[in-house]
Amino acid sequence: MEAACRGAKSAGGLTVGILPGPDRREANPYVDIPIVTGLGEARNVIIARTAHAVVAVGGSYGTLSEIAFALLFGVPVVTLGSWEIRREGHPPAPVIYVDTPQEAAARALALARC
Repeated sequence: MEAACRGAKSAGGLTVGILPGPDRREANPYVDIPIVTGLGEARNVIIARTAHAVVAVGGSYGTLSEIAFALLFGVPVVTLGSWEIRREGHPPAPVIYVDTPQEAAARALALARC
């Protein structure tokens, strides 16, 4: 998340961090607006529900849950080296797989529902 915030700041963006803990000092130095939740991984619902598009980069099970919630809520998902979502007997998940950060940003911005 720090790399994403650093990139957004370098492009002149305003950054918001939805933090898992109760302390705003846990935010990385590139977060302009820290939102403390004290919810741990449950904050992933807030992230997915609030997002206009989700970009998943790498990640573990927390990232997988963000992807799943985004798909559940109809939010577009772009992944860069993250989870491949498929289930036998079901149509492919509407996830866009990309190879570069630039492509991820461009695709997410094009898909964002603003």
